[in-house]
Amino acid sequence: MLAEPSASLRSVRTLGPPRPRTEQAPAPSARYWPRLLPLLAALACVTRIPSFRWPLWSPDEGYLAVQARMLADGGELYETVVDRKPPLVPWLYEGAFALFGDATLLPLKVLAVAAQFLTAVLLVCVARRRWGDGAGRTAGVLYLLVSVGLNPEDAQAATFEVFMLPCTAAAIWCADRRRWRAAGAAVACAFLAKQTGGAVLVPVAWLLWQAGGARRDVLRLGVGLCGPVLAVAAVTNPAGFLFWTVTGSGAYASFTGSELHVLSRWLTNAAILAAACAGIIPPVVRVLRIARTGATELWLWLASSAGAVLVGFHFFGHYYLQLTPPLALLGAAALQILPRERTLTAVSVSAGACALFLAWGMLAPRPELAHAERIAGEVRARTSPGDRVLVWGMHPETYWLADRAPASRYLTAGLLTNYSGGRDGPQVGEKYAVDGAWPVFRGELAAGPPALIVDDSRGKPYGPDRVPSLRRILAVSYRPVLRVEGAVVYEQVGRAR
Repeated sequence: MLAEPSASLRSVRTLGPPRPRTEQAPAPSARYWPRLLPLLAALACVTRIPSFRWPLWSPDEGYLAVQARMLADGGELYETVVDRKPPLVPWLYEGAFALFGDATLLPLKVLAVAAQFLTAVLLVCVARRRWGDGAGRTAGVLYLLVSVGLNPEDAQAATFEVFMLPCTAAAIWCADRRRWRAAGAAVACAFLAKQTGGAVLVPVAWLLWQAGGARRDVLRLGVGLCGPVLAVAAVTNPAGFLFWTVTGSGAYASFTGSELHVLSRWLTNAAILAAACAGIIPPVVRVLRIARTGATELWLWLASSAGAVLVGFHFFGHYYLQLTPPLALLGAAALQILPRERTLTAVSVSAGACALFLAWGMLAPRPELAHAERIAGEVRARTSPGDRVLVWGMHPETYWLADRAPASRYLTAGLLTNYSGGRDGPQVGEKYAVDGAWPVFRGELAAGPPALIVDDSRGKPYGPDRVPSLRRILAVSYRPVLRVEGAVVYEQVGRAR
């Protein structure tokens, strides 16, 4: 039998909706933000220190960097510059390169720090309005501590999820204040950063229903949501935007192929995040055992984010970042009704876990980056700046590191074979490529043959021996000239150097 809950625990129903506007709330402290903002800013900087350790952290950063260069050179998004992602983050990279040059990702790393700081501030606002000053501080601090709780390649990269999170937090902030048009626009921005960011529409819609769901408010939310998305589609290429962001990823979003490998990744990344949240999970579970917590929209936010992690059945670690804001808010909600020492314990455990993840980020070797840098060095040595090259592999950062333009709009072999993240089952090959990709790819190579082709498959199932079209191109027009750690460099036959 459970012990009779204390008076503080019996008041747990106050965790749900914010105080009514007519209720007399305590006067806010004038020193609250001047004290808290420097702490959050310092914590955001400290937790992102490993991101500055290497030139880049993940192939996604490399992909975005190459896309930004192609756009700056006159490329057209969803036409000659393609990816399965919305355009907001590629445009962000392009803008940063225009202002600061394209030789470093340092400005993007700084923007990632700012994005995490902004997310924490918005979570503070939500928690403080609902549960008071202490809960606000707890939510912001816990969020930043657990935000690095994944493989550093996933947590420290300045990519889609990091820039999506402030938009999701802003959507909840706006909906909490019944600013429905702004909430819709924030959901749209989250979707335009990454499609799964649109999952935050679920808790926003719940808050709208809780507020009465007046027709004019539904209309405002719809206008705020649809307006930016339609505008972006019109500015780019409506058909291409729809294809690349929604309809063109059927084979990619499939569970078939390497089921055990995918399930293993799912469990591994979930366990890693759970370890990072070791300070949050126990108080949340304790409160759930004793009383109903309310705050349904926060549970819906967590559930919809978990659904977003499931989409596509790939379970990459960076997908799990979407879970961290609702987890931080739920942790703050539980802790504010428990004894104060539980908050100190939760923050201390989270800080200890955070320190371990930061040490991992600073000390772990990056063999794949070192390999890409060696390949890039050979490509740079064997070509001139105006030459185009083709890297047949899953590391588009090689183009950026080599400072050479890609010979194709398809920057990875994955788009042409459906290989992704270790999938090595039956659905890898030319016939599983993005619809219509191979005729375009062959036309690109025929119109402008690359000076070099680097086969960086290294025994993976997308190697030329399993891709007849590429095998024929290599056999007829290219000759192997070099091997670098399993990668084969091919030079065009008869090419003048």
